[in-house]
Amino acid sequence: MKKYILALAYTLMFSGLSFAQNEPVQNDNILWTSGRPDGHAPISVMGDHVHHKGEWMFSYRFMYMNMQHINSGTHEISAGTVLENYMVSPEEMSMKMHMLGAMYAPSSNLTLMAMANVVSNEMDLIPRMGEDFRTESSGFGDIKLSGLYSLFNRNRQSMHAQLGISLPTGSIDEKDVTPASAPNEMFLPYPMQIGSGTFDGEAGLTYLAQGNFLSFGSQLKGLIRFGENDNGYRFGNRYQLNNWIAGKLTNSLSISARVEGLIIEEIEGTQPGLNPMMVPAANTANSGGKYINSGLGVNMVIPSGSLSGLRFAMEYEFPLYQDLNGLQLKNNNNIIFGVQYALH
Repeated sequence: MKKYILALAYTLMFSGLSFAQNEPVQNDNILWTSGRPDGHAPISVMGDHVHHKGEWMFSYRFMYMNMQHINSGTHEISAGTVLENYMVSPEEMSMKMHMLGAMYAPSSNLTLMAMANVVSNEMDLIPRMGEDFRTESSGFGDIKLSGLYSLFNRNRQSMHAQLGISLPTGSIDEKDVTPASAPNEMFLPYPMQIGSGTFDGEAGLTYLAQGNFLSFGSQLKGLIRFGENDNGYRFGNRYQLNNWIAGKLTNSLSISARVEGLIIEEIEGTQPGLNPMMVPAANTANSGGKYINSGLGVNMVIPSGSLSGLRFAMEYEFPLYQDLNGLQLKNNNNIIFGVQYALH
């Protein structure tokens, strides 16, 4: 069933691209515009558009991510199977993220972007012996700075490149008390850390096209980790391809469908304070994988009046395919809400 859903999603997207490119227009020099409700990508996609000289945009996003049950590769396995080799098995993990962003265009070709976030993690675990327990971590995450450079904008099509850096402002020393460590705290596994601890480079390329009622977007991104952090490891590189199609229902409302392909490499190095036989998340062999995710979203913009430029957006994301390295909690769903306000 998932293969059929994926095939349908891609068919719709490439049909949308063809329609957006071939839909008749009165003037071939009409520019692509971000002013329409479908002029912004689904709210989960970052760095999707550029601004005109002198424009500002401020944004707030809230993301909730939920992971449940254990996968070995593409197959779900029981906690009992995990406990044959580990002292503790994860049962569920959730992440809540509040993200603030700002964009400013000092010129018609260049848009600068900054993003900061606060993260809260919770993981429920099942021990081989004793009662179930929960660990928690929270704090400020890594700050991201980027430049978006417009390559062209004509015939209702545009393309821009992105180059940025992630600063290691998030903690990699998160600890909590567990039944095995009480009353002392112990280092939490890699997924429970707030930041990467490394300077990470990000590069991307985004293509956009608009018709009278449909729009299409495609974004290719890579996140490359440099060196290793102070705890002796680095998270895996990330390679991401997003494709989406959106339909303009009214001058203020649009809906969207998105398909994402994601590759995450394994963690390199080890944190000396973690016992890799305690829980799968503390073993770097259980990190990284290949994912195909889908999302359904809504974008709403206030086109005129005193609140012109104010946007509200929501997207529900769910997995179509997951091939995880080793033993990991599998993604269940993500929900993202956002508010954006542009000043002209």
